Amino acid sequence: MSEQKPMQILNEADTAQYIGMSRAWLRMARMRRIGPPYIRIASSIRYAVPDLDKFLETHRIKPKQISRN
Repeated sequence: MSEQKPMQILNEADTAQYIGMSRAWLRMARMRRIGPPYIRIASSIRYAVPDLDKFLETHRIKPKQISRN
């Protein structure tokens, strides 16, 4: 059997730093359901790093390539 690596989980403060937003933004985003997926255990909020990476990737804006003729 292959061993599975445990998923890296971050608290709110570490998540804010990881994605470059404030804790207040994370709270507002949870309330409006526009932020990254999160895990609620009792009153604790946690974020899985793979979910944060997907969230950031979906918000990536790729500029158009300008052709030089």
